[in-house]
Parts: sequence; structure tokens; C-alpha cells
Amino acid sequence: MYLPPQFCERMKFLLKDEYDDFEKSFLNPRSYALRLNKKKCTFENFPAKNLFELKPVPWCKEGFYYNKEKSVGKHPYHDAGLYYIQEPSAMAVGVIANIQHGEWVLDLCAAPGGKTTHVASNAELIISNEINPTRAKILSQNVERLGLDNCIVTNETPQNLCKKFDEVFDCIIVDAPCSGEGMFRKDETATKEWTIQSPIQCAKRQDKILDDAVKMLKAGGRIVYSTCTFSPEENEGTMTRFLQRHKNFEVVKINNFPMFDRGKPEWYENSPSCVKYSFRLFPHKIKGEGHFCFVAKKTGNSKENNLKMAKTLDKLPDLLNNFIKDIKYLNKDFKFIQTGDKIWALRTPIDMSGLKVIRNGLEIGILKKNRFEPSHALAMAIPPEQIPQKLNFSCNNSNILKYLKGESFDVNCPDGWTVLCVDYFPLGFGKISKNTFKNHYPKGLRIK
Repeated sequence: MYLPPQFCERMKFLLKDEYDDFEKSFLNPRSYALRLNKKKCTFENFPAKNLFELKPVPWCKEGFYYNKEKSVGKHPYHDAGLYYIQEPSAMAVGVIANIQHGEWVLDLCAAPGGKTTHVASNAELIISNEINPTRAKILSQNVERLGLDNCIVTNETPQNLCKKFDEVFDCIIVDAPCSGEGMFRKDETATKEWTIQSPIQCAKRQDKILDDAVKMLKAGGRIVYSTCTFSPEENEGTMTRFLQRHKNFEVVKINNFPMFDRGKPEWYENSPSCVKYSFRLFPHKIKGEGHFCFVAKKTGNSKENNLKMAKTLDKLPDLLNNFIKDIKYLNKDFKFIQTGDKIWALRTPIDMSGLKVIRNGLEIGILKKNRFEPSHALAMAIPPEQIPQKLNFSCNNSNILKYLKGESFDVNCPDGWTVLCVDYFPLGFGKISKNTFKNHYPKGLRIK
């Protein structure tokens, strides 16, 4: 494959004797991986583990390589949110973030959602932000598909978020926009767009994003910075500049990551000790495209959190209450917010006024005149055993494909809102009327 000549010369200088192995790695087939959604399944009860020929990703217990011939992205289990397709080395960031139960997390550059969906299970609240509107929509769809119920999705600049969140987060993940050198094998467009100036331009942007992130992190909290590039300007350089600008931060040694041979060239070994606390994954050392990450902790004294909480519903409307009264999952800890005709649920509802909010927690549904219409997100989040009325088919049943295409079909079931399941995993709502299953799968998700 084509590699930019100036990129090759620089990597030769950096890697010395390792360069030949590095260059040859771009000729090897790339590795394909998925990360199981532990909210919905484990490896033991994942029905396609043999079909997809899964093999473990060493650094992520939920991560598995799969056979690329198996059309994993087109399988109904993908639509059911049982897994997230993710480049294997990128899974390292979620592991290193090491989110603890009850923490507040900000994923500042979140699209398409790999890091958010990886770390959300332990967080009390995660705000997942993407500045690009198109990418923010994709992020929101992935949050919905995986059934997250503790995530607010925003489409904002870091500067605007700073105005709302003054030292409130326990962890901020900055998977920074970068020159993408680690994506060359995956995306040939990246090789054509790369110039020798790309790393310098990206590094300036990364510095600014990190400076905004600092303002939103509380004392004792940590920033997890990562890129998918090999450029020292954007990796160790960004790390060094950050620590020079922010004396109240100390680099954290990464102890929760497998210590296999992941690549430490000569220049790395001769770097300051703080740089050695970062890590690099090189494609000639692992089955993956390559990644960089460092963790820095904010020192000093905590500031009082003056963040306003959102106004919640004191009493649920009868139409909504009648629909959810038997769903124990929603009767525990959740508080309800109404914006327009939409109802949202969050355990920690915060005031998001003044920000572009795409998803304000778990969307429960829409209150219309004399009726309540449940949302797709609700179907994806409810534990299957608590679904009031469901209809189940195997993944090979023709009705599953009809549903994903937005078609209706005949059934012999009671009337009413019904969740269609594939092998007992929810796919979404439909409404049965006179033995016809009327499709309510979102139009934007339908197979064309």
C-alpha cells in the first residue's frame, strides 16, 4: 500500500532498527474486532461466538477478534446492540480509563461512540460530546443501540461546555482529533490527506482542547488523553507541553494494562520519566492499528459543585405511568424530565439549558393527545425479562429482516405495544392491531 514518503522518513528516524518490521506490518491484513456489550450479554451467553469465530483481544476482556467474512455489521445481533465494532487497539483507552462506580465522566470528542459505550457501565453519569453535527447523530444512535441509560449526548464546542461545567467531572476522556497515521491501513484516504504539516496543525488543536478540559475536571480527577497516530508532536509532545502549562497535574503510571511487548523504541527509552508512563501500541507489535495514551491527575483542593439540577416531574402523567408501572427497571432511582412532548429518564438529571442536547438521558417516549408512544431507546434499554409484551423470533426468521426493513407482518398475538426480540434480545417496538404487527422501527435505521 502507499505510504507518504515524508511519513516513512520520519518513522525510520524514530524506529531505527524496528522500521522494516513496522513498514511490513502495513502489508498484512488488518485485524477486525468487536467489543461485547456487557449490559446485554457475556461471552458465555453470546449466541454467535462460534459463528463469528471469536478470539480474545489480550488487553480488553470484552474485546474479541472476529472473522471479517462473517458480515458482523449486518447481523441482527448488531442491531440489537449486543456488541460494538471497534478497532482493537482503540479498546485500550476504555481499559486504561478504569472508570469507578459512581464517577461522572465527560467524553469530550466522543463520536462515533467507542469510548463512551465502553466506559458507561460503571459511570453514574456520562456526558458524551461531539462538535460535528453529523457525527454527533451517529454517536447518539450508538448510545441508543447499546441501551445506555446514564448518558447525555451533546453537540457542543469545548468552550461552551466549560461555561456550564466548572470542575465537576471525575474523569475526562480526550480521544483527540489527530493526523490519523494509525488509520493508514484501514483508510487509504487518510494517507492521501496527510502532509508533513498535519501533525503540527493537529497538535495545536489538541493543546486547546486539553486546556478546555482542565477547567471541567475536579481536583483529584484525571484526564485520559489518546490518539490513533504515531506522531511524537501529537503524543509525547502534547503530553510534555500539557504538563509544562499545567503545573497542578501529575502524570499517572498506567498499572491496569497488560505489560506485553507493545513497542518501546530507543528514543522512547531515553525520554523523561513522565513520557515512560504513557503507552504506545505499534502495529508491528500487536494485532491492531496502533494507539497512544497517557493519564494525568489534577492535584489541589476540591471546589464546591454549584451545578444546577434539572426540574423533574413530581407526578408522572397517567398515560406514562400506566405504561411503565410494571417495569421495575424504571421504578428504581430514575427521575423523569419533560422537554416538549418528550419524556426522558436519568438517575442524575442536571440542568442542560443553554447547550445543544441531542439525547438528555434515556428517552422514554412521546406524550401525545390521549396516548403515549414509547421510544426505540426504551426498547433497547429495558432488561428483556421486564418487557411487558414481547414477540420473539430466531435470527434466521424472515420476520426479523422484515422488521429491520420497516415492513409489517401478520402475527397471532394480543393487540398493543410489543417489543420484537431476536433470540430474546430486544430489537425495537411495534404495535399489534388485529393480528398485524405494525412496524415502529426508526426510519433512519431501516435497511434500504
